[in-house]
Amino acid sequence: MIRLAMAAVFSLLLTASTVTVAVASCDRAKFVVAVDIGHSPTLPGATSARGTPEYFFNQMLAGRILAELHARGFTNSFMVQNPDESLDLVSRTERASRRHADLFLSVHHDSVQPQYLTRWNYNAEPHEFSDRFRGYSIFYSGRNIAAVASHEFCSLLGEALRAHGLTPSLHHAEKIPGESRDLVDPNLGIYRFDDLVVLRTARMPAALLEGGVIVNRYEEIRLKDPAYQQKLSDSVVEAVQAFCANL
Repeated sequence: MIRLAMAAVFSLLLTASTVTVAVASCDRAKFVVAVDIGHSPTLPGATSARGTPEYFFNQMLAGRILAELHARGFTNSFMVQNPDESLDLVSRTERASRRHADLFLSVHHDSVQPQYLTRWNYNAEPHEFSDRFRGYSIFYSGRNIAAVASHEFCSLLGEALRAHGLTPSLHHAEKIPGESRDLVDPNLGIYRFDDLVVLRTARMPAALLEGGVIVNRYEEIRLKDPAYQQKLSDSVVEAVQAFCANL
């Protein structure tokens, strides 16, 4: 029994040592993440249950992700566009290529199809909401030049998000107009969406993260909470660290 216990201890030490070496093998200063703020000031995307444009949420989360990347040593990572810019989608991936990005991450927040929306009043103004769906979603394109690596990063991101206690939304797989997306991993919330322009045209592994469903009144509040944003950003950086180490 003593020998078995000692063997188990040595096995745990070896595993911990292997993980440490793997993480250490990532040259963080040389690994470049292009962080894309989904949408733009002129095309702000969806509208939350309380009337806040999606772009506001995207900008907050993308900024937190970039700050966390820099804090953990990925110092050459950058924001694809300035907050006041309105770059088209292809220009975003072209800029990422020119700056030699190793990974492209587009940051978004989610809505639902119109038939699920209900009207309500908030601050004496009419808005639309749906509390039916909540959770994150992750997308990659099979037409990306590095589709296999893109899927690998999405898996690492999904695992990190689940480890932080977050759950995916599976509503994009519903067989209705506007959805019917290819849900390749329901446990991790990963979809394949070949024609998403920023994922298809990126010349490096690419993923799109929907941080949560902003038309859900309860999730909208969570998504504005710095502690919740930190869970999302920590998950992203942990996935980046693991992806970099596996290269």
